[in-house]
Amino acid sequence: MLNNPIRIGLVGFGTVGSGVARLLLEQTDAIYQRTGMRLELACVVDKDTNTKRPVQLPPGLLTSDLGRILNDPTIQIGIELVGGLAFAKQVHEQLLSAGKHVITANKALLAEYGRELFTFAKKQQKCIAFEGSCAGGIPIISALRTGLPANRITSLYGILNGTCNYILTNMTQKGLDFPTALSQAQQKGYAEADPTLDINGTDSAHKLAILASLAFGYQFTTKDISIEGIDNIQIEDITNAQEMGYVLKLLAIGQADQQGAISLRVHPSLIHEDTPLARVGGPFNTLSVFGHAVGNTMFFGRGAGMMPTASAVVADIIEIALGNSQRLFDSMPMLRNNQHPTIQNIDDITSRYYIRLMAKDVPGVTAKYAQVLGMHNISISGAIQHEGIGPNNTVPVIVTTHPTQQKNINAALDELSKLDVIGSRPICIRIVEIPEDKD
Repeated sequence: MLNNPIRIGLVGFGTVGSGVARLLLEQTDAIYQRTGMRLELACVVDKDTNTKRPVQLPPGLLTSDLGRILNDPTIQIGIELVGGLAFAKQVHEQLLSAGKHVITANKALLAEYGRELFTFAKKQQKCIAFEGSCAGGIPIISALRTGLPANRITSLYGILNGTCNYILTNMTQKGLDFPTALSQAQQKGYAEADPTLDINGTDSAHKLAILASLAFGYQFTTKDISIEGIDNIQIEDITNAQEMGYVLKLLAIGQADQQGAISLRVHPSLIHEDTPLARVGGPFNTLSVFGHAVGNTMFFGRGAGMMPTASAVVADIIEIALGNSQRLFDSMPMLRNNQHPTIQNIDDITSRYYIRLMAKDVPGVTAKYAQVLGMHNISISGAIQHEGIGPNNTVPVIVTTHPTQQKNINAALDELSKLDVIGSRPICIRIVEIPEDKD
């Protein structure tokens, strides 16, 4: 491959596809100087051949005919950037069947059909590279595959969705309510017109499925992940948390216990303001990886967008050309491991909790809610009640708990909702204590 130009076919000429084309066309000489390889964009396929893009292609390069790539034996690599599931899966299968290595940034496709596509690629003696799928320009896939294999990964803590992080940052720093913060994110291009998959946690879960598969050595899908988004977050709870020294983030968490059981979850999390992840603001992503030998490693950067993701895609091209991707792909542990680990049910996860009660301002209310919590083995760590009367003669009471299981909290919340001194169902958010890496 190194003796001749590396010819590349690109399927999908949207935002990221335009960024890939720009790098391949504008950085040809620079990439050659750095790597000794000449990358050549041979064909770009998209159903829309008329819309103006932010990069100008040479005449004849853009087509709506996928056969231009499939039937050209000089094109060694196909890049799928169409997004979605059904058609993207078909593109992968066609490219692999035509003898092309495949590069993708499609996290949803890999999260749902990774095992099937990886197995098919291996039968074709080709590889699928996917550095851009999880965290834009952050080289986290490479780190897990080549930088940390001497480690038994014990846990992952990630801020993997820039849309949610931008929204929560603005709510925290500017006091905006959720609808206003979401609207601003859309105006600045950090949120889609339909942001559902971002704010409901699905996008983070897709990425966690891929990262956890590499970290723990099993093939996971979103069915293995407990998912909760930020669409019900209220500014009052962010403000209350700040008063207690916490910051609210949407975290993707993967943990392996001593017996090998795996916990995978995405949910709003209160983390202490001194935690490094708490200081990651705006649209940025970060992933904290704990290994038994290396301790805590942290990866930070732009987790989405045209050029960061394009950077990761071009990195995959180079790795394929060098022969590294094929070797790494063939040795991926989830391809060799047909077993499936025990997945911990979210109800059995132990955590601390923040609870906001709208309690009626009457004598004895403290004793009543404390009794309910105690009956469900929930110990109160702290409580705050500010002066002032709210709706229906209620006042907000903020309770934090010592560690307890989720099922205890669920049962207590159900019972608290039935008390005549509680105005509405209590709000509950997990407090996540990320371990410190100390000598």
